[in-house]
Amino acid sequence: MRYLDQNQLQHLSAESFQARQPYPWAGIQNSLTPEGFEALRHSLPDVAGFNKMVGIKRAYGQGPHDRFLLHYQPWLEVAAPWKEFLAELQGDGYQSFLRRMLGPHKFLLTFEWYYAWQGCAVSPHCDAARKLATHIFYFNTEQDWDPKWGGEILILDSERRFRTHSAPSFDDLKVAASLEPWGNESLFFQRTPHSWHGVRPLQCPAGQLRKLFLITVNVPSFQVWWRGVRGKDPDGYHLRQQKAA
Repeated sequence: MRYLDQNQLQHLSAESFQARQPYPWAGIQNSLTPEGFEALRHSLPDVAGFNKMVGIKRAYGQGPHDRFLLHYQPWLEVAAPWKEFLAELQGDGYQSFLRRMLGPHKFLLTFEWYYAWQGCAVSPHCDAARKLATHIFYFNTEQDWDPKWGGEILILDSERRFRTHSAPSFDDLKVAASLEPWGNESLFFQRTPHSWHGVRPLQCPAGQLRKLFLITVNVPSFQVWWRGVRGKDPDGYHLRQQKAA
């Protein structure tokens, strides 16, 4: 089975993407084939295997990004559709898309699933400099997510009034776009010193989860190189399975 809808990816204009303000981003409809989207949605990892991240301090006074997080590692057991999708993302088709949109860089991809519950938020931030781009796939549908619950990813415009290493509030920034996080869609954006984005606190009922899958496109910065020397991936996770104590 093919998962990425290559026609949708090929129709994206790299020139329009790079020229977009306040930084390069694209909302991609029908990112996955219909069959691929359903197969992945119905075989998402169980939240029981995730780490619960609550109240973890962020730099520069930014608010915490509470969520359930599962970082992909080669030994992680995932359902067959996800194994196939992950292999496809590391194949020539997706790599060609990245080179066309971002330029002839050397890409180091990492993968994570994020699930968020009532009250979770993503404070306005720009990603770390090692992250060249991020591709976020949504896995809720209108059947399990009410628009009244929020969860929109906000593309924020600082008008270049704030340094990357600062902590503006949502009220300090203009909303350039608000992207609904459900259905067979994805958000692809390039990191810049002004690529502010965030999510306001979720208003969903207890027990409901907002579900995302993220691809981080890393570049071999000094930080990435140093982590590799210490046997870690670009996100700081060990490349080899750690033995239980």
